[in-house]
This record gives sequence, C-alpha cells and structure tokens, in this order.
Amino acid sequence: MALSSKLGSLLRQNGQMPITSMLNSVRCMSTSTKKLFIGGLSYGTDDQTLKEAFSGFGDVTEARIIVDRDSGRSRGFGFVNFADDQSASNALSAMDGQELNGRNIRVSYANERPSGPRSFGGNNGGFRGDRGFGGDSGY
Repeated sequence: MALSSKLGSLLRQNGQMPITSMLNSVRCMSTSTKKLFIGGLSYGTDDQTLKEAFSGFGDVTEARIIVDRDSGRSRGFGFVNFADDQSASNALSAMDGQELNGRNIRVSYANERPSGPRSFGGNNGGFRGDRGFGGDSGY
C-alpha cells in the first residue's frame, strides 16, 4: 500500500516524468538501496581497498570483490553494502565514473539475484525430449 501511495505522489508531482525515471524510483522504493554494484575494478583491488574507498560516505557493513572460483583472481567487480540508504546514494553519486587504482569505476544499485539454481539455456541440459529435429521420432 505504501508503494502505491508513493507512486501516486510521484505521478502527481511530475505528470511528465519519463517512464525510466519513474521505474527507477519505484525500484528504489520497493527494494533496499543499501547495496551497490562496483564494476570496472582493477584486478589489484582487494576487499579492504574497496571498503576504504567507500567508507567516507558512511558506515560500510561489507565490501567484497568477486573472484573466479578456479583461479582465485578478481573478476573486476564487487559489491559494497552500507548501513543506510542515504550513504549508498551519496556514494553512488560521488563515485560513479571516478578513478580507483587506475581504472574508472562504474557504480550502480545492485540488483537482487533470483534464488534457485541457474539455468544454462534449455531444458535438461539443452537436450529436447522429442529427439530434436522437428519433433517427430524419425530422422
């Protein structure tokens, strides 16, 4: 109910609001905006360096670089969690496009990953139960 009333007030405030801005506002209201995605990171950036870079904007509860499972090397992106939404918003505004360890980073709100196993294109590992080739049982 609170979401619909906020959406209504947004529409009343600016009847000409572009749809993308409206959708971003709704997304921010409906999910927590405390978690930021940080892309374009130098492979030499570690968790501590990431935390230090963002701690000037508020209480960083977690800063994590995502690493490759096999090699253990950075994949060039990470996440920063803040204790409150306003700190995350300030960090996003100030840090998006800025340089960190020699690379210009991209900062955006993190999208929640859907739960459950990931699918890699197709049912049953990509094999069709109808023997493929048009659906009949013959070749």
